[in-house]
Order: sequence, then structure tokens, then C-alpha cells
Amino acid sequence: MDEYTVTTARCRSGTALVREAELDRLVAAVTAPRAAEPAARPAEALLTVVGESGAGRTTLLEAVAARFAADGGRVLRADGSRSETRLAFSGLHQMLRPVRGRIDALPPRQRGALHVAFGVAERRGAPDPMLIGTAVLTLLSDLAAERPLLVVVDDAQWADPASLDALSFVARRLTDEPVTLLVATGDPTLRGLAVREPALVLEPLGRGASERLLDLQPRVPTGVTRASVLDQAEGNPLALVELARAVAGHDSASRTGYGPLPVTERLGRVYADRLAALPAATRRAVVRLATVDGEDPPSTVLSWLPDIADPVWAPAEDAGLVRRSGGRLRCAHPLSRLAIYHAAPAEERRAAHLGLAGLFGDQDPDRHAWHLAAATSGPSAAVSARLEGGADRARHRSGHAAAAHMLERAADLHPDRDESTRLLGAATRAAVLTGRLDSVERLAARVRAATDDPTAAALAALQVGRLMLLTSSHNASFGHLMRPAAVLAGTDPAAAAEALAAAVVRFYSGDAAQLHEIERLLPRASPPDGHRLGERGALLAAWAGVVAHPEAADARFALGLPALAAAAAEEPRTLILLATAAWLLDETELAARTYDAAFAARTAQGPLPDGLAGVAALAFLDQGRWARAQTACAELAAVASSAGLDHATACAAATEALLCALRGDVAGARTRARYALSLVDPRESRSVLVLAHRALGTAATVEGDHRTAFQHYRALFDDRGNPTHYHLSHPALPGLAAAAVRAGRHEDASRIVDGVERSLAEAGASAPRRAALVRLSRAVLAPAEEAEHHFTAALENPALARRPFERAQALLAYGEWLRRRRRISDARPPLVEADAVFRRLAAQPWVARAQSELRAAGARTGPAKPDAFDGLTPQQQQIVRLAARGLTNREVAERLYLSPRTVGSHLYRAFPKLGITVRSQLRHVVDDMAAEAGAGRDADARGGA
Repeated sequence: MDEYTVTTARCRSGTALVREAELDRLVAAVTAPRAAEPAARPAEALLTVVGESGAGRTTLLEAVAARFAADGGRVLRADGSRSETRLAFSGLHQMLRPVRGRIDALPPRQRGALHVAFGVAERRGAPDPMLIGTAVLTLLSDLAAERPLLVVVDDAQWADPASLDALSFVARRLTDEPVTLLVATGDPTLRGLAVREPALVLEPLGRGASERLLDLQPRVPTGVTRASVLDQAEGNPLALVELARAVAGHDSASRTGYGPLPVTERLGRVYADRLAALPAATRRAVVRLATVDGEDPPSTVLSWLPDIADPVWAPAEDAGLVRRSGGRLRCAHPLSRLAIYHAAPAEERRAAHLGLAGLFGDQDPDRHAWHLAAATSGPSAAVSARLEGGADRARHRSGHAAAAHMLERAADLHPDRDESTRLLGAATRAAVLTGRLDSVERLAARVRAATDDPTAAALAALQVGRLMLLTSSHNASFGHLMRPAAVLAGTDPAAAAEALAAAVVRFYSGDAAQLHEIERLLPRASPPDGHRLGERGALLAAWAGVVAHPEAADARFALGLPALAAAAAEEPRTLILLATAAWLLDETELAARTYDAAFAARTAQGPLPDGLAGVAALAFLDQGRWARAQTACAELAAVASSAGLDHATACAAATEALLCALRGDVAGARTRARYALSLVDPRESRSVLVLAHRALGTAATVEGDHRTAFQHYRALFDDRGNPTHYHLSHPALPGLAAAAVRAGRHEDASRIVDGVERSLAEAGASAPRRAALVRLSRAVLAPAEEAEHHFTAALENPALARRPFERAQALLAYGEWLRRRRRISDARPPLVEADAVFRRLAAQPWVARAQSELRAAGARTGPAKPDAFDGLTPQQQQIVRLAARGLTNREVAERLYLSPRTVGSHLYRAFPKLGITVRSQLRHVVDDMAAEAGAGRDADARGGA
């Protein structure tokens, strides 16, 4: 072994030695899962290490990986690179390259998604990011089935966002896998993988540890020089090592030429001095090496660099700038690579980039374009066009951050001002799909500064508003959308209709003042009457009107929804718009069916929620598909948390809280509701406020605390009965009335119900559900002689029939009322029907109430506890249903965005609960459940007859 290798090994192992406690913590964390059963493994499958450059992140990761591999584990690794940040999925490609042969064994859709993401296959549409994440999850799960797996991501702050998003998706689904993700970053605010509390923060070394690291160096500084190195390094291990090397042989720190500069500048000067001292041929070779990306194809690069055995490298090795080990040649440290690159003369850097661009040519157009752009110092329409082509390819691979970067650089290089503005506008639109508001705002500001065209500036401002509406700053986002809408209304009505997505803000905020602004602008933004609803501009304008004020919607739009949905069968985003409109117009079945069609047709999506796609969970909840609602919440939460969108996260949490309360999980409901409220300003997000208070009111009702329940429900209306939220408050009205009766607040509730009933006069026939809810509330509050009339009127309302749980609650209340009047035979049919619905939904508190009433009515009942299937979690129920249809674990996993191992684990836990031992028995369980539900419906029908 040569002297430099020994020296480097000593330096790097020395850093590991002085970080011994941190190393032991990480080794224990990554090795613990290998010795544990899945159920006993640590909750955290993701470990993050945060530290500044030179703090020893890479050294620790290498030491942990070496121990893991020595114990028989497999290690996959990806290293972030500044230039790779703009190449979508480059980090993922680097990580999976050692096992790329295993990609062919994936299910076809997953295999195709990865091939498109890696640019080795063409596809008309971009692959769904969740499908890409599922493919990676399946691949890692398959590898981990053979031996434990450690995935190491170093310098994650430079990894491309598309890879980080995919790995974030995977990290949330590793509960049942012997896989650990170990991520190191220099940016503690990094989104995605490092967004959670880091497992380990590498603080600067203390004086004692710094002294020990200096003592391990080949030439140990002494005296005043040693003291100066310790002071100037400020506990940074790399600074200690490099400064010790630089001052070797000097009597004092003053003779080394270092002043009171920041560590990075000091080290930059160290590397610049060393680079300048190299022979010209060596310097050119080192600059080439520093210019090469870690992911650049080795066969291509090796043909361009001097051979690893070439003597030209020796002076660079002696200077500590490069190292050769294991047949590989690399810069000594990522920090040294950067320092060398920036210290090199500009002409040498450009020559290196130009050489690399020539190497890649047409075989790798994206890298060719990037290196060509780096070599270009002035305007160039040709290079700009190549970057724009790369941006198109990145978009087709769902690499939205890469596309935005490429388009911005293309704008910088284009000599024509109008074309440059167009490219900046395109970059702004691409950046919206990254979820990074700061990037979108910066790009929009560049557009405004680059053009005098008010339309172009308004379109850029529109992108800021589009993204901002998913945050909690709804007043600000409303302004960012309405101002461009007003500008565009006179010049581009179709774009103005896009801007009227401000209606989404109106739904989130529930602010009546915003309604007036939308209604004022809507006629100007709407296309002429001759335009068909199927045209985008006309559809968006009509949709904005429905979202802002459902009761004022054009009846022709409501009647045309089924035909519009059928015509948009292959357009998921349009289907989501139509489903949302259907739900707001109380067409629950059509809404849920259209959401199903949208999600089935969605082969590609950006990493952000579309419009009001989160409303899908509420539509499924209304329809009585609670497991599907739970899944929709989980999907929204995953997308929102990875993009840092607090309001979307709060919407998912508030809806989950309501689901928990309805199932009787009081603690879960309170936790989720309080978390949702902590993420928003209630004055700006009445939607989250109302959903959270509905959940808390329901939870209090379950516990029999009717006074608290009334207080929560009361927050949903003002003294005159005006709703806090124009669409989400009303479903709580019967609960408010029932809680008021039991809490002695009859008068307060009557006043609110009176106010809601008055509003029906304005709504007319457009609010059938609200009419049913008022009738139910009246039935609870009315004198005995008037109650039955209200009950029967509510139950005859078709709007209630479309919402199984609301109808079952009405049946239960009616049955209770009948039994208390000793009309036992009349009470049994509604109670039996209510009980069957509650059982199917696993609404356990209401099952118990219905059972109690049935026993009091003299009916024979089964146990009040849920049956075996109801005892499964919603996800387990979904898995059992799909497995019962004959789907394999891989097929189920792809449907639910899980790994096959997780599916198998859920089935393993479900079998004992269901009383079965083999997979073939699942069909009998599902068939029996369907038969019982059918028998219940038949009994209900006979009882009704």
C-alpha cells in the first residue's frame, strides 16, 4: 500500500475514532432490525445525519456501511452531486445501478415506470411518481428478502428532488421490511428524507477530540502552530486534517498565510494554492476529474481521463487532492472537489465541460446539454434549445425540479428577450409541481423583471397563487390569484378561468368576502355562451362558480355532469374537477364514481394534490366507503408532507380525525384534530376548523359528554344560524340538536336551526341534503306530536338515501323515538336497518346504541362487538378483499402502493383474526360477509314492508 493511501486511511479512520460515540449509535441503529422480528423492529426505518461540510458525515457513513456489509448485509449507495441536482432520478439510478438486472423482474407497470424514469424507454405520458416509488419499494423489498439491506444517501442536499421524493415515499412504507435508509445531509431544512427530526447531528468536535484527531495525523503540528490550527479549524474534522497538512514544517500559523477567514474560504485557499503548484498536465487532469459527475458513465469518462496508473496523478496524490483505492480514482473529498473546481481558471473549467459535452453527444442528451451550457459563457439559442429539450424529457419522467432548472438556464442563455421570458414562464409552471413556493416566487419575480407584457407577468403570478393555495396563507393566495385573473380577463379569458382556481381558496377559507370577489369577476372570465361546457375555459368557469357558491350553480351544469364525466374518461384532472363539483352539488354517488374513474385513469401526476382532490376522502366517507376514505387521506397526507404543504396535511388530518371519531377511536380523533388545527390559522381555514370541530364533537358524543359536544358543534354556526363554512358545517346540525337536548341548550339549538331553515328559502331545490338535515334536527327538538312528521319527511328525502351513515343515524333516532312511545313493532325495522349499516361501516359506538335499543325493543341481537372482518384495520380489509379476488401479493402491493412484504405481513396478522389458516379461505370470508350484508338488506326490506 502506497504512502498516500496509508495517510488517507489514517486520517479518515481518525475521524471515525474521534466520532466513536456517533459511530456506535448509527451501527446499533442499522443493525438492530436484522436481529429482530418485523413486529419488534424499531419504528424508524429512516436515519438522518446532519452536519456541515467536513464534519465527518461521509466518514461515518462509510464506516457504518463497512460494518453492515461485514456482517453479511447488502449496501446500496447514492452520493448527491451539485450538477446532478438538475437531472431527474439520477440519484435513484446511481443507487440501483448495481442491481439494475433486478428491475426486469418487477411487475410490468412498475418496470415500465422505472425504465421511463431512467430514460431507457419512451412513454407518451409521465409515469406516476407513486408508481415509481412503489417500484423502488418492491425492488428493495425483494433484495431484503435475501439479506438485510442498507441504503446510504450521502450529500442528500445535492440529490435531485425526484429521487428524494421517491425515497421519501419508500421510507414511509418500510415498517415490515429489513431495510434501513441512512441519509446524510449538510442542510437541516432539506425537504423529504431529512424533513423529520435528525437521528444524529454532528456538532463541532470539542477541544479534546480535536487534539486527539491532530495526534493521529502523519505530521503532528506542535506549539503555536498547533494552537492556531485548533483555533481556526473550529472543531471541523476536515479542516483539522487539511490545515495540519498545510502547516506541516512551519513554525507558526502566521507563516502559512491564513487570516481570520471562514473555514470554507480557508480551505478553498488551501486547495487553490495546491492546485496552482501542480504541473500543468496534472492540473488539467485534476480539473477534469473535479468536473466529472459521480454518475457520469465510467466507460465514457475513463476514455477521457488519464489512466489511473498514469504518473500524471502522482503530484496530485502527494498534494492530497486525489486518491486512488480499489481501482478507483476520485477527489479526496467532496469539499476538495468543489474547491478545486472553483479554484481552477475559468477557461480550464469551460474546456473540461466542453470535452465532456462532446463525449456524451446524442447518447446522453441531458448530460450533453448541461455540460454544453456550463461551457457557454454568452447567449446561445442553440444551447438554450438543447436545454429546453432536456426539460421536456425531464417532465415526461416526472422530474419537475429538473425541468424547472433546465428551463431557467435555457432562459438565461437565449438571446431573444421574448423567448427568454417564455422560458422563464415555463420554468415557473414546472416549479409549481415541486411544491417549493420560494422557487416559484423567485421565478415569477424574474418574469416580472424581464418583461413589459402584463399577460406574461400575470400568468407567472398565477403560478405563485396556485401553489400558495395549498399552504395555510389563504388570504395571500387569494390575492395572488385574483389580481392576475383581473388582468387576464380582458386579454385571455381561458387563462383568467385558470386563475379563478381562487374558488379553491374560497372552499378552504369559507370567506364570504371572497365569494363576492369571485362572482364579480366570473362574468368577465367566462367564455361567450356559444362555448360548450366540454371546452376547458368554459368548464373551468362553470366549475369555479359551483365551488364558490354551489346553490347558485346553473342547473344545466349539474344535469350535464354525467355526460361530461363520460367524455373525460381519459383525463384524470378533468374528472377530479367534475367529481368535486358533483360532491358539492350533493350528487354523492356520481362524485365517488368519478373520483374512482379519475384515480384509475391517472397514469401520471405531479407531486401535488390536484385542485380539491382531497375532497375525495369526504365523498367516499359520505358514500359509506370508509376504508377508501382512509386510503385517500393517507395518499393526500403523503404527498402533502413530502412537499411541506401544511394546509393539505391539515385537511387530511382533520378528515382522518372525523373517521376515527365515527369508528369510536376517541383518542385518535382528538390527536388528529388537534394536529390539524395546529397547522392552520382558523380564521383563514374554516374548512379545517369545521372538520376538526365536527370530529371533536363526535368524539365527545361517543363518550356521552354532550355539553362538550355541543360546544364543538356550536363553533360551526353563528348566533343567527349562518354556517362557519358554507358547505361543511351543515352535516353537523343533527348532532348539534341532539347534544343540545341532552345538555339543556334547547333554545340555542332551535335558534340556529331556525337560521339554517331560513337559508333554505334562498337555496330552494338546490339544497336537498340541507333540507333533510333541518328536518332531522327539527325532529329532535320538536314537541312529541310534531316529531314523527319531521322524521318521515327526512327519511323520504333522496339526498339522505345517498349517504348511508346519515340515513342510519336518522333511522336510529327515529327508532329510539318510536320505542320511547312504546310503539315497539314500529321501532324494530328502522333499528334493524340502522344496525346493519353501522355494522358494515364498523361504526362501533352506533352499533352499541342500536343493539341496546333493539334489546329494549325485545329483538334478539348478536353481540355488540364487531365481527372478525370489522376487527381488521382499514388497510387490512382492503388487502383481504383484493387477495380474495385472487390477486397476488405483488399485485395487491401495486394497487395500494405498498411492498409485497408489507402485504404479506398484513395477511399474516389478519389470518388469526379471521379464523383461517390458508389464503384460499379468504374468498369464503368475503363471500360470507357479502351474504350477511345481503340478508340484512332483505330483512330490512321485509321489515319495511
